[in-house]
Amino acid sequence: MLSVDLGVRRGTFALEARFEGPSPGVTALFGASGAGKSTLVLALAGLLRPARGRLALDGREWFDASRGLEVPAERRRIGCVFQDARLFPHLDVAGNLDYGARRAPREGRFAVRADVIELLGLGALLARRPHQLSGGERQRVALGRALLSQPVLLLLDEPLAAVDIARREEVLPYLETLRDRYAIPMLYVSHQYDEVLRLANHVVLLAGGVVAASGTPAELATDPRLAAVVGTEAVGAVLESTVSAVDAHTGLASVAVGRAQLRLALPGIVPGTHVRLYILARDVILATGSPQGLSVRNALPGTVVTLADEGLDAVLATVEADGVRLLARITRAAVLELGLRPGRAVWALVKAASLRSYAFGRP
Repeated sequence: MLSVDLGVRRGTFALEARFEGPSPGVTALFGASGAGKSTLVLALAGLLRPARGRLALDGREWFDASRGLEVPAERRRIGCVFQDARLFPHLDVAGNLDYGARRAPREGRFAVRADVIELLGLGALLARRPHQLSGGERQRVALGRALLSQPVLLLLDEPLAAVDIARREEVLPYLETLRDRYAIPMLYVSHQYDEVLRLANHVVLLAGGVVAASGTPAELATDPRLAAVVGTEAVGAVLESTVSAVDAHTGLASVAVGRAQLRLALPGIVPGTHVRLYILARDVILATGSPQGLSVRNALPGTVVTLADEGLDAVLATVEADGVRLLARITRAAVLELGLRPGRAVWALVKAASLRSYAFGRP
């Protein structure tokens, strides 16, 4: 378990962070700019001394103000990857990787050089210098260097913030594979919600220098404090499940969620794969009668639980459908015309093509 309870001051900014993250697993530190993410990263890495508190991982203590304990950064065995990769310009890719390996202790080694090169697709890049690499390639090399230092914690400080969308999509699959291959705790800092959903087991929401919320992505999905950061268009339900079957004719995968079977497009997926589903509130349609003759592949009977006024003629409805809680954004006019109220029976309609999904591990 990653245990954080720190108070940090930087000039006029004060940070009070208290949370626990899974080990192994990916804890996402999420929040808007100025929330305190960078300050906390520096404190965790040992580059900024907290004013108070305690920091530990699986019983390994790095900081305890009450006992005067402060382990230097170079002895914490934290592998860091930052926005700008920070590769040595005078070394080629092989040299940068070897630098990470030379810093590794003799005991507790888990990352083998050849495996890391294969995992991150670095074989064709070994003789190149950093200036000959794309932004995505540089970040992959930085990941490899950090892994070969045999860290007990991998700290990724917005590693994709400085790359364009195409390079970002290039690197994310490598991060997913890294998460699934190695049983190493990771702290992933981001202000991109889709990155958090793809990678994290646990989310810590920072706002104004304090932990506003902490929990699984599913638990935080319906938290209004998250909506204040991601915006109303990104609000939706997050569901965890496993692929039960794949239709050979349509290519649609069946996923058991609650008592329901959702069908969605998951190219290349196989039964048994654990998946996370992200169903945006704007993509859920409510009906008061049994739907017929529609192209929508998912129609779940349910009941309205709550109706929350969002302003600008929008209402966010929470619906309990076949044991699953979904969110639907509708107009006030629709609420009145359909006679919607808590307890009202409805059908929740979700298009297979609009479901977003992320694979976690392999069967």
